[in-house]
Amino acid sequence: MIHYDLRCASGHEFDGWFKDSAAYEKQAKAGFVQCPVCGGTEVAKQLMAPAIPKKGKSRPKLPVPAEAPPPAAPPAEARSQAAAGPVPAQVMALLQRMRAEVEKHCDYVGQDFAEEARKIHRGESDSRGIYGETSDAEAEALREEGIEVARLPWVPRADG
Repeated sequence: MIHYDLRCASGHEFDGWFKDSAAYEKQAKAGFVQCPVCGGTEVAKQLMAPAIPKKGKSRPKLPVPAEAPPPAAPPAEARSQAAAGPVPAQVMALLQRMRAEVEKHCDYVGQDFAEEARKIHRGESDSRGIYGETSDAEAEALREEGIEVARLPWVPRADG
């Protein structure tokens, strides 16, 4: 993991953690690194001073983040309570942008999502990004089969 101090074109400073410098470059080029204050995607890395210990003192060892399994989904009651609050405008804008990217680059397969994901995984269908609907149990079954799936909050379109 690599930590960068970042600054947007409006001068807001924030930080970000990335797998490596290539991951940062790829995400920044795609416009996925955004300022949490204004949502701007024109972001640059700032000069950072390396952490060099003083003579005779060793730098404390930081724990290496482990690849943790995704957290279990909260019960439906907790999800509905969490979703009941207002969504900040910047978060809504990011979710709308994410939806637009998914719709632009992936195929909608509707209720056939799990079946189509398995066909792609087995090489029976063309490899491509897909999106659609499936149950919690079916999504978990796909994960257990080694098929990567992600649930995304599906918000109304920005233009609608």
